[in-house]
Amino acid sequence: MHEFSVASSLINICLEKAKENNAIKITNIKVKIGKLSGIEPHFLKEAFEVVKAGTIAEKCEFEYFLQDVVVYCNECKKESNVSENIFICMHCKSRDIRVIDGEELFLMNLELEN
Repeated sequence: MHEFSVASSLINICLEKAKENNAIKITNIKVKIGKLSGIEPHFLKEAFEVVKAGTIAEKCEFEYFLQDVVVYCNECKKESNVSENIFICMHCKSRDIRVIDGEELFLMNLELEN
């Protein structure tokens, strides 16, 4: 389960930011998880519960937003959401597209207490 290593990296980033800001507690973490990221949100949440134990994030709330796949069409120059792994432009049906969102894990918000 690679979600554990992702959760470990995420908590390390959060702890580093907390230290930079002289925080005594991390109260909330919000992440965006792309549907093509390869990360299972419920496993990441479970892993995060384990790695935050014994840190200043021990009582923080972990929230996530699941990001749809968004593509940009090189032909009609429009963006569209892709559903069910059908990688075509929803406007002109072209296959000349590129993914512009939905492949990554992104730390959206980190709430700290001083």
